[in-house]
Amino acid sequence: MSFISDILRAAQARDAQPLLIEMHGVKQLPLSGRAFASAVARARGYLKQYVLAPGDRVALLGPNASHWAVIDLAILAQGCVCVPLYARQDPKQLAGMLADCGARLVVCADEDLQAAIAPHLPEGCTTVLYETLLASELTCDDAVVEAPDAPVTIIYTSGTSGEPKGVVLNAGNVDYMLDVTVERIARMTTPGRSEDRVFHYLPFCFAGSRIMLWSQLRRGNPLWMSTDLGHLQDEMRGAKPHYFLNVPVLLERIKNGVEGKLAAAKGPVQAIYKRAVTASRQARAEQKPVDRAALTIAKRVLFPRVKKLIGENLEFLVCGSAPLSAETQAWFNLLGIPVYQVYGLTETTGIVTIDDTSNVRIGRVGHPVPGCELRVSQEGELLCRGPNIFAGYFGRAEATAEVLRDGWFHTGDQVELEADGSLKIIGRLKDVIVPESGHNVAPQPIEDRLQRAAPSIEQAVVLGHGRPFLTALVTGNITPDQLDSVLAQVNQALPHYQRLRKAQLITEPFTPDNGMLTANQKLRRKAIEQRYRDTIEEMYR
Repeated sequence: MSFISDILRAAQARDAQPLLIEMHGVKQLPLSGRAFASAVARARGYLKQYVLAPGDRVALLGPNASHWAVIDLAILAQGCVCVPLYARQDPKQLAGMLADCGARLVVCADEDLQAAIAPHLPEGCTTVLYETLLASELTCDDAVVEAPDAPVTIIYTSGTSGEPKGVVLNAGNVDYMLDVTVERIARMTTPGRSEDRVFHYLPFCFAGSRIMLWSQLRRGNPLWMSTDLGHLQDEMRGAKPHYFLNVPVLLERIKNGVEGKLAAAKGPVQAIYKRAVTASRQARAEQKPVDRAALTIAKRVLFPRVKKLIGENLEFLVCGSAPLSAETQAWFNLLGIPVYQVYGLTETTGIVTIDDTSNVRIGRVGHPVPGCELRVSQEGELLCRGPNIFAGYFGRAEATAEVLRDGWFHTGDQVELEADGSLKIIGRLKDVIVPESGHNVAPQPIEDRLQRAAPSIEQAVVLGHGRPFLTALVTGNITPDQLDSVLAQVNQALPHYQRLRKAQLITEPFTPDNGMLTANQKLRRKAIEQRYRDTIEEMYR
């Protein structure tokens, strides 16, 4: 038995109850457990007719939708390897992935995606639409048996530091991680509740999102999913979730948006908020009586109202993909919405550490999940091993050998590991900047400082490898004079070798569409440096 059988059995048990609910603005389109299982059987019937053999790679191209989850399960249940692709990625890049993994078939959500990828398909690969699979007159519901070492999915890395590589995860990796995730969800949620309201907006094609999807399906727990990020606020409000998975950029935007509204408020509301925040950052003995009183009033009156605006049922948030600033995590906690951090990579089946609800340390990303061992190299790199570690990169023995050594996976992340096992992420080792001074500088903490100093700065990229000093490119609604003032403020708290000599405002934000961000909002540093090389050179003249 495997997680695939568990999911299908849980779907059938829900019968006519909704299992997946698509959010289209304020409109909700539910798919029952019975309909889900039936659709999986029809899609399997088509795949069986297509004469796909166990182990064949089948790509899945489309945005989040109920039928995405249906076809994902159908591919896996037929013993094929599902290769999920990001629907908004450049078709030529997607074609490179298809050729790399030797995909035989691409299942496309609609005709537009099919038409976009068709001219770039590698030899031996063809396309088919969702509707064709789901309209199959043949069905297949044979028992699913997956050996622990059987590959089930190939997920391509974001390519932030080079060419994307196909991470091969097997049934054993996923079975283990779903056990861990379901157990940890049970700790976080309200005891005795029959089911949770869970919202999801991140693309299913990434490891962390896929684990969240599969965890809820395995539990037989309904999942509300966003289908259009342009209506995210309405969809969140309509889903009324108890919790959902996040990336730091959204939580930063929520915080900045709320603080902007409170700053615009006049009279006692603004004063109480400012004093309450000041008091929250101090030990009780250091608090002024007026600030302590403001904090008490805010917790009783103001913060519950703010919390309700963010989500009337919201009990906690889960955050991954990148480290969340300690200030933002503390702010949500102050409102009564604890944020539990998760750290992991695609190669670790999405997770290495999760916050323990009884021992959350602000600014850290939790403790290793059971069965996962951690250690830190002399260079400060995190190494881990356990049943969550991937089988290797598809068709890339040399690249696999570089990161898997003596059973330990070399993450490439620079970390601090406390004696109690709690982990703090410093940055990527490959992102470390070494200016002419010879100092090793992690850019992410400086970028975080810039954004915290001025919420109007939306993005920041620190530069200076091999240069005489550090500089930065920033985006956002900020004037050059304001940017100079922010630099002066930030530099006061930094050692001399980390100070920024110059910063340049970029009018166009970094986005996945222009190739400057990955789909999960990580900076493509090399692409940014290449595109703005003239601007960067000007700062060093």
